[in-house]
Amino acid sequence: MNTLKITGVDHPAVAAEDVEQLAGWYCDLFGYERWFHHPKPVWMLRAPDGTLLEVMPRDETARPTRTTWTPGWSHLALRVPNLDEAVAWLDTKGVSWGGEVIEAIGGGRVRTLYDPDGNMVQIVERPGVEQPGVERPGS
Repeated sequence: MNTLKITGVDHPAVAAEDVEQLAGWYCDLFGYERWFHHPKPVWMLRAPDGTLLEVMPRDETARPTRTTWTPGWSHLALRVPNLDEAVAWLDTKGVSWGGEVIEAIGGGRVRTLYDPDGNMVQIVERPGVEQPGVERPGS
């Protein structure tokens, strides 16, 4: 075997102040469903495309101050079919925005928001990415 064969990302995980509350936020705003519960408590949430998100309890480690460019995993980016419609809908939910709509690296548009625990989430529109044979800008 020359390279490890993966099929994609199984799940990112987020450590929460309140696992139930944060799991509910992701379900209510982004269409995740509660897929598996562990009594620790941990929720595995499933997105409409089948990808998973783990919501687990945080420990007592202090949260570091971070930006998009701070070393380590930075944010969760969720793809949407229409960014303007997504922004308008999320505005009705009172989300905390982290800036305006900007160009996404690799093409498309992106806007940053924060979940109730202050974790960075992005919504991204990438027209043409789902179409086979369409090249990325600059490739």
